[in-house]
Amino acid sequence: MFEISKTQMHFLRNARLLIFRSFSSTKRHSFTESYLINSCGLSPEKALSASRKVHFETPERADSILAVLRDYGFTNTHISKAVSKFPILLTADPEKTLLPKLEFFRSVGFSGPDIVSIVVSSPFILKRSLENHVIPTYNFLKSVVMVDENIFRVFKNPFLMLGQNWQKTIPTNIATLQEIGVPMPNIMFLVTRQPGVVFRNREKFTTSVKKVIEMGFNPLRLSFLKAVQLSCQLNEFTIEHKMETYRRWGLTDDEIMLMFRLDPSCMRPSEKKITSVMDFLVNKMGWEPAAIARCPSVFARSLEKNVIPRCSVVKVLQMKGLVKKDLSLSILAYTEKNFVNRFVDKHRHDVPELLSVYQGKIGISDLSFVCEEIRAKKQL
Repeated sequence: MFEISKTQMHFLRNARLLIFRSFSSTKRHSFTESYLINSCGLSPEKALSASRKVHFETPERADSILAVLRDYGFTNTHISKAVSKFPILLTADPEKTLLPKLEFFRSVGFSGPDIVSIVVSSPFILKRSLENHVIPTYNFLKSVVMVDENIFRVFKNPFLMLGQNWQKTIPTNIATLQEIGVPMPNIMFLVTRQPGVVFRNREKFTTSVKKVIEMGFNPLRLSFLKAVQLSCQLNEFTIEHKMETYRRWGLTDDEIMLMFRLDPSCMRPSEKKITSVMDFLVNKMGWEPAAIARCPSVFARSLEKNVIPRCSVVKVLQMKGLVKKDLSLSILAYTEKNFVNRFVDKHRHDVPELLSVYQGKIGISDLSFVCEEIRAKKQL
């Protein structure tokens, strides 16, 4: 008769145990996934991903969480977004964990839509300690940025809500900025718009500040803080790579530094974006690289939606002698209404197709007077 060895018996026991656990796990996961899909509105893909982070076998607690959220004005879409970001929210204690934070936000004057926006943007806050994190954060922000609208902006930032030691880093970094004369309104702007920058390690933050000062930035100007932000977020290798991209278009290091001082965000675009903008402005519009360096905000604008339509209109007007040849790239800073009034509507009688050029419906080479010029040149 065939005998089973001890080793084989051990293997079979482990295999049965593994199969049982796998079945139990699948059953548990399938309930969680079904709940996430049917009650929270997650897609099957997102539900599968979320089920790896949260597990429950009965719906009671999750139902209570959803009921509280709906009482505070959360729609199905809001709930889906919040749960996708932070599935563990469904296992929180609605009475001890959830309600106290929501009630606190309401007590300090946040509106219903404000509370919804905060939670959807940063649902992690609902699992943080009210006494040790949420209230101290609010009180600190109140002392710095003062305006509730600005505090609301910061609370929407998940970076701050996840931070453990902001009470030490942010006040210290703000003090560093005050010591070199950065105006308080500018500091408020940084804390409100980019709290992650002042949350940086003190040593790294101070190094970035010193580096920006050495570059010649004026601490009194908002561009100083924009440069600090960029220095904190981009390493030296990345910045040097962007500079090399500009150099390939004939810009000197002095011209590149001029660009950086005027608008530090010119170092943010990818090499592809920088190359595309320079190619259009230099090769198709005929602008000198040095002239482009004096208006670096062009690199922050959409090439297809802003730069090409406006420059095409200006090119047509220059060809007709309706505007001066040396018009600067400041035209890109006009509001939509002002640009259309000043450059499109004003000259529509002289160039009827101008609106179509602006809307991208026809190209410059399709204009009747351009075609005539081309034919005349060919005849010569």
